[in-house]
Amino acid sequence: MNAQEQIKEYIASQPEPKRSDIQELHHRILQVLPGCKLWFDNGKNNENKTVNNPTIGYGFYTIKYADGKTRDFFQIGLSANKTGISIYILGIKDKTYLAQTYGKKLGKASVTGYCIKFKTLKDINIGILEAAIRYGFEAQNEKAS
Repeated sequence: MNAQEQIKEYIASQPEPKRSDIQELHHRILQVLPGCKLWFDNGKNNENKTVNNPTIGYGFYTIKYADGKTRDFFQIGLSANKTGISIYILGIKDKTYLAQTYGKKLGKASVTGYCIKFKTLKDINIGILEAAIRYGFEAQNEKAS
């Protein structure tokens, strides 16, 4: 099964109203990042143990570990969790940037170094969320060029 099929299945497996919110976010992220690479991480490790929530990924990012190893991964992640939805924006060096720049404008969301969490789409300003996603994508691509 390819990433698009896995994503479709994952979204369909979510209960309403979360399903509609994730579908809307998926559509909007694809509009913000047209033609980006799509990923699906099922949340399981090599031993088939669940280690995190399944995540839809967008874009391309190389994680560099302290031991010098690297791993190809996505830049932007979208995931359902028990209390709502999380958006991950990887590769931003300044861990305070998201919270300082977008935190107060987002609405009812908690913002950490690379994660924006909220209960439902109606709790947040989607335009501000799109701006944060665009920033994360562009900041990462500027470093790569």
